[in-house]
This record gives sequence, C-alpha cells and structure tokens, in this order.
Amino acid sequence: MALDALKKECLECRRCGLCETRTNVVFGVGNPNAEVMFIGEGPGEQEDLKGEPFVGRAGKLLDDMLELIDLDRSRIYIANMVKCRPPKNRDPLNIEQEACSVWLRRQIEIIRPKIIVCLGRIAAATYIRPDFKITKEHGQWTVKDGIMTMALFHPAALLRDPRRRPETFEDLKTLQQAIRDYCTATYDA
Repeated sequence: MALDALKKECLECRRCGLCETRTNVVFGVGNPNAEVMFIGEGPGEQEDLKGEPFVGRAGKLLDDMLELIDLDRSRIYIANMVKCRPPKNRDPLNIEQEACSVWLRRQIEIIRPKIIVCLGRIAAATYIRPDFKITKEHGQWTVKDGIMTMALFHPAALLRDPRRRPETFEDLKTLQQAIRDYCTATYDA
C-alpha cells in the first residue's frame, strides 16, 4: 500500500520543469517485494507515452538480458532517476535529478531491495558516486547504504554499440551469482 500511495503522490509532482512537457509520469513497475531493483536514468519517448519504464527497443533488450539470468519483470522492480521524460531524450539536468530524488529514495525505502543495478552512466553517477566511470567500473560491486550495488551498460548503449554485449553478458552472470548468494526469494517464484 505504501508504494501505491507514493505513486499517487508522484503522479501529481510539479517539482521541476519536466512536468510541463511530460505525457505521463513514469513511476516504476514490478514486484513491490523485489529483492533486486534496476534503476535507469529517465523515460524515453515510448516510456512517456505508456507511463512505464523500459518499453521501447531498449526495454525489449532489457527483457532479453533478464531472461539470460532467469529473471523477468515479475521478480524485480524497475524505476528511473527522473520520472518524467527530458525533452528530446536529453540527459536529465542535475536540478531535475535533485527534484526527483525524493521519489526514488522513498521507492528504495519501501521496496528495501538487497541488490540495486544501475543501468547506464547517468544512473551510476547519480546513485553510486559522481565520478563513476561506466566503461571501467561496470559489473563491479560496491555497497551503498547497506545495499549491494553495481552498474551495467544501459540497454540503449548496447543497441548503439553491440561490441559491449560480451562484457555485459559477463556482468549479468556476476549479477546472477550475487542474486543466488544474497537473495532468498528472487528465484523461488
């Protein structure tokens, strides 16, 4: 119920200028009891139209990536750093990320995941640490606020540069092993 109440509150958000150009708030989807949470940077055009994260081509690739490690959206939770689409899919501005940070922080508090996976450079630099280098540090574990955390290349980046897929496959296998080691219910469904 707490997540539903938070979503209802978020749908009315007017904390930054992105509210002026959005079609829909893209709050997040998935299992509210998930032990694994994925965080992207922000909605794109298809996500803005549907009000759901990762539904375009990058979303299809994310689903394929999840399937490789025996996961699907029913066992995880997916959210974004910002809940509204930046115009022309530009990177979210710091002021927009700061305005939206309350929503993500509260989602994490309610869901209480054991593992967080940042999808892409912006999510990793915002959530893990500002100087995070996705090309050098993808697939490496850190503990943030008591939660095992790693970053993967964003699925959209993998669509643009398929040469990164083999190393992403290795990162996914690392993630799968961590889920087996630290999560009790993720594969039990």
